[in-house]
Amino acid sequence: MINLKTTMVLFLLFMTVCFSYAQETAINKESFDAINLNYPGLEKVNQLYKSGKYNDAAEALLTYYRNRKNIKNPDFNIGDEARFRGKDIGKANQEKADNALLHLFKPQKGYGFFDYGKDINWDYWPVKDNEVRWQLHRVTWWSSMGMAYRSSGDEKYAKEWIFQFRDWEKKNYLGRSAENDQIAWRPLEVSERIQIFPGIFNLFVVSPHFTPAFLMEFLNSLSKQTDYIPKHYSKEGNHLLFEAQRVLGAGASFPELKQAGEWRKSGIEILNREIKLQVFEDGVQWELSPTYHVACIEIFLKAYNSAKMAGVEKEFPDTYIKTIEKMIVTTANISFPDYNNPMFGDSWPIEKNARIKQFAGWSKLFPDNGLIKYFATDGADGKLPNLSNALPNGGFYTFRNGWNDKATVMIVKAGPPAEFHAQPDNGTFELWVNGRNFMPDTGCYLYSGDAEVTKMRNWFRQTRVHNTLTLNNENMIITKAQQNKWKISKNLDILTYTNPSYTDLEHQRSILFINEKYFLIIDKAIGKATGNLGVHFQLKEDSKPVYNTANNSVYTTYEDGNNLLIQSLNTDKIVLKEEEGKVSYVYAKEMARPAFVFEKPKNDAATQQFISIVYPYNGNKTPQISLQPNAGNDFEKGNINLTITIDGRKSEIKTTLQ
Repeated sequence: MINLKTTMVLFLLFMTVCFSYAQETAINKESFDAINLNYPGLEKVNQLYKSGKYNDAAEALLTYYRNRKNIKNPDFNIGDEARFRGKDIGKANQEKADNALLHLFKPQKGYGFFDYGKDINWDYWPVKDNEVRWQLHRVTWWSSMGMAYRSSGDEKYAKEWIFQFRDWEKKNYLGRSAENDQIAWRPLEVSERIQIFPGIFNLFVVSPHFTPAFLMEFLNSLSKQTDYIPKHYSKEGNHLLFEAQRVLGAGASFPELKQAGEWRKSGIEILNREIKLQVFEDGVQWELSPTYHVACIEIFLKAYNSAKMAGVEKEFPDTYIKTIEKMIVTTANISFPDYNNPMFGDSWPIEKNARIKQFAGWSKLFPDNGLIKYFATDGADGKLPNLSNALPNGGFYTFRNGWNDKATVMIVKAGPPAEFHAQPDNGTFELWVNGRNFMPDTGCYLYSGDAEVTKMRNWFRQTRVHNTLTLNNENMIITKAQQNKWKISKNLDILTYTNPSYTDLEHQRSILFINEKYFLIIDKAIGKATGNLGVHFQLKEDSKPVYNTANNSVYTTYEDGNNLLIQSLNTDKIVLKEEEGKVSYVYAKEMARPAFVFEKPKNDAATQQFISIVYPYNGNKTPQISLQPNAGNDFEKGNINLTITIDGRKSEIKTTLQ
């Protein structure tokens, strides 16, 4: 009885496979157009091909790939079945894989799953956010389906993936329509697909549903899509880097394809050129976004590793590797103790363990770099540099009194013009004190879409929702900061920069880090422009601040006693106003948070000043702070001679700002 049941199951599987074969495109001579049949290891395939035995040649090619072990994918490889068999692939991956069987896809992680129909409607646009319809064509859930297949051994995942692959090909062919070409064939999306294809290929190639005919379809599709990218590279930015790296990766992952050598050469040429253009001398990537800066490190490293696999790593000069090291050091220098970077320029928070894992990988390539080793080991090993640090080309400045959770760290953005992800926010900063980020950047919320989505994105991009100066609450017209002074010393670190923010109005900001404890911020509005000036501040969503309009101060009320006071020390009339505040830590998610502004008018060409103190303190008693200018003090000329009194204790500050 058991034998009969087993025989029936095998018969049904055999019939299923035979039926699927019947639906497949016939293998012919043209099926091999993309294959370099002279590639070492394909001798049997070539012999069968020359004999006109195309089905047998495809079968031999499939056998070759099922036994190929010399090409290593960074994620999934043939021969590592034990890594997945019976193993938990994680709730999120399992959910994506199972929902994919029902055509419930989650293109963008900021949203939930959407039903694309039994007959998949690849044109469905459920939320008018461009990222949703672009990222649909990245088909990222296919990797989850592959992991679920390897974990369970259930052929339903392989069968459905092959169906979806063919369905996508049938409904999204190049030239179907101008709109579809702009979405499904946007070079970045094409590159996303060819990046995941090698790993997915390795996950599914052992399946009986992965037939010789499907192999030929897959290889021809991969070749067509990869070959498309060099002819349609993005003009610049991280998109171009992603595309070049993935073209190189495809050439390294499938060296048996005729164009593989040209793809590798194209990717290497682009990356060698762009690393010089897109990375400043101080190691900052020119989009001035910490998230995309790290993404570019990964791009350059993946490209280098692909070149190593193909044996052409010497095509990258030593300067290429040295630039990557400099970019990693930059990441460390603009990191808070929890390993997060500021959310400047469309950046997002990251889990500490994930970033430690990245540093650990980077440290293997740069084992002698003490700072990278420190971050790779969570401070257990390595060597630390100076505390405060300036990156003047990219415009990131870090004031720091330590590296552990108890430290005080302010990271300021005052840089050159940048690309899509940058915001009109020069002068803004984030402030970490004793385990808390008191003043996180606003974030970006969304990227692009219809008019309503664009309106929501633009709210988060406004200058006035950042920690900087505005004229009439309008956005900065120019972000082109020029460093005037950077000096670090035992008890006083100083940054002064000037930014031509508005027509006929320059903003000069000086930040003094005093006694490695607190900050004095001196803002000057210089020029003949007139209007309402404002210096804005944003606080963490749970800070429950108290607004004291009598002395123009705002302080947080955390019960753990780790608090912050921000106070205007101007002697002229300043008005304190509460403002609408928001913050977005996750794509498409926002929350309200406290925000306020110190305001005063500018009625003529005279320079106006704002003097603000940002003072972290412990306890529930708000410090009493006053400022007394001494002889020779001249804010306009940048000569500083001040007495700051804090709870009766006086400090003398004598310096120049330029």
